[in-house]
Amino acid sequence: MSRADSQDFTRLFLADTPMMDTRAPLEFDKGAFPHTVNLPLMTDAERSKVGTCYKQQGQEAALALGHQLVHSEIKQQRLEQWLAFARNNPDGYLYCFRGGLRSQIVQQWMKDAGCDYPRISGGYKAMRRFLIDSQEQIVAASRFCILAGHTGCAKTDLLNTLDNSIDLEGIAHHRGSSFGKRPAGQPSQINFENTLAIAFLRQHHAQPQQRILLEDESRLIGRSAIPLDLHQRMSVAPIIVVTATLEQRVEHSFRNYILHKCQEWQQVEGADAGFIAFSHDLSDSLQRIQKRLGGELYQQVNELLQQALVEQQQGDNSLHREWIKIILSQYYDPMYEYQLLHKKGVTEFSGSAVDVREYLIQSSHLG
Repeated sequence: MSRADSQDFTRLFLADTPMMDTRAPLEFDKGAFPHTVNLPLMTDAERSKVGTCYKQQGQEAALALGHQLVHSEIKQQRLEQWLAFARNNPDGYLYCFRGGLRSQIVQQWMKDAGCDYPRISGGYKAMRRFLIDSQEQIVAASRFCILAGHTGCAKTDLLNTLDNSIDLEGIAHHRGSSFGKRPAGQPSQINFENTLAIAFLRQHHAQPQQRILLEDESRLIGRSAIPLDLHQRMSVAPIIVVTATLEQRVEHSFRNYILHKCQEWQQVEGADAGFIAFSHDLSDSLQRIQKRLGGELYQQVNELLQQALVEQQQGDNSLHREWIKIILSQYYDPMYEYQLLHKKGVTEFSGSAVDVREYLIQSSHLG
């Protein structure tokens, strides 16, 4: 039994529906959705030629050129990829930019091959508009609570144990600080926004009465910009402060920024090249805040960092804790305390991660 084309965007996104994006790779790279695979009707070069033809000679000539470019063996290769996607994702859908010619052509060719596969009406443009509008409405209607605390107090770890939370750093694929770069890189701004909007949609449908818990963030997480309306709501929301000792924060930062980060780089690049990339990552991150540290403190920390990297290669990574302790206590802590002092939101509760979690679970504000 064939499935009908769909415009039920809420269901599609909440169900993590597999989707086949038939746009050109350049369009896909600029922005797409989670659980989406790019299997284009045309390459970037082919699309450019057809677009030029359309402008100069009209739709009929452009269609003829498209069929000429995507024919025989090329057509068969792409058709086999589409059919394989349909077999592997029997509950999926296909789409193009506006739900027009490209997705209709792919759908028809698949049907001619015996596969009646549905497409998404309105395509990428309609889905993108839906996510933008949905997030704006949910942000305007929701109550927020901000999880704050000194760098290294494991706010993200705590956040991810609570059902009414959205992990902005996870969506941005960045740890949030000057040292927060991840080896796999960050999503495009549009992909960040799309994934964030889906997270809000999921929260709204699962727990519409609960406050949404977010971590205290600046407008930029790495290069990912939090939507302005959301960041404005965050800036006035009640604050929950997580406390931890300096030693606990040093240990947490050591695990995240040394052990885990080095492991991530080595998984991407291999053992030797990964360690070199990891070393450059740390050195570059420190250099980016050189002016704010001041020449003397930067020199002290950098010498410790470089020596720690040498010793780490020899099997002892403990010296990293020394420069981490200095940078937390003399750079991040004063900056955080200044920022907390100037926040508009009222501090509602302060305590250890265990106390904060218990408070948030039991709080009547969570419904």
